[in-house]
Amino acid sequence: MRTNIAFLGCGAMSEAILAGLLRSGFPAEQVRATVRTPARAAWLADTYGVTATSTEDSPANAEAAADAGLVVLGVKPGLVREVAAEVAPALAPDAVVVSVAGAVPLARIEEVLPAGQPVVRAMPNTPARVGHGVTALAAGAHAGAQQLATARELFATVGLVVEVTEDQVDAVGAISGSGPAYVFYLAEAMAEAGERLGLPAALSRSLAAHTVAGAGRLLDDPAADPAALRRAVSSPHGSTERAIAAFEERGLRATVAAGTTAATARAAEITRELTAEVATGVTGGVDEPDAASR
Repeated sequence: MRTNIAFLGCGAMSEAILAGLLRSGFPAEQVRATVRTPARAAWLADTYGVTATSTEDSPANAEAAADAGLVVLGVKPGLVREVAAEVAPALAPDAVVVSVAGAVPLARIEEVLPAGQPVVRAMPNTPARVGHGVTALAAGAHAGAQQLATARELFATVGLVVEVTEDQVDAVGAISGSGPAYVFYLAEAMAEAGERLGLPAALSRSLAAHTVAGAGRLLDDPAADPAALRRAVSSPHGSTERAIAAFEERGLRATVAAGTTAATARAAEITRELTAEVATGVTGGVDEPDAASR
């Protein structure tokens, strides 16, 4: 990646990606970031050594995008089209525009950009903050293999990158986008169960958190098979096998399937709601979200 990169909106998720990019050795002097407030801009500049500017005081978005080969739209979904339209005149024809905002279809972004502008939709998740994220990329109508490779190189600095078609994005979001919340929910449930079994609350929380984290490390092996790892812990006629049998009896798999189906349906609803808001000129939300929050 040899070109300047602009992060338009630098909340928690964009900051995590920016930090990963710099850890990979990308020069800080080639990174631009825009945020709402001068205080946030000063903090980013001091912390990371990048050029950070406030949109309160200048046409910061257009200025940052003007010399960038990769432009990351990190504002809230309701502002994505507005910011894309704002920077459209400043974009180089071959600049790759990447949106990390959920619920905004590629076509809705492309229609406010110059004809032929390469656009990629990205769905990272919160473990990107610690370099173990998953990011799904979907290419727009004018983004080919080279443009996808440019986006992949950026997101590979914070974890695994997969390429999907846009009609798969909501399903991906239900698994990897929302997935960390499911794991945290499991850790909560394990901690509560430990307390019911008589363990002190702090000890039970620590046991649950470290167990989930450790199991995740085992799964990080590319050759890892979740079913095989589960069987390795489940001795025949042992206590773990009995616990798994109780989960199966109570329909845990079906419950997870129902939850992911509900998440996928809600993602589609949000897209329809956002499209309606844009059509009426009414949008809501915060300015610089954690884009992986679903």
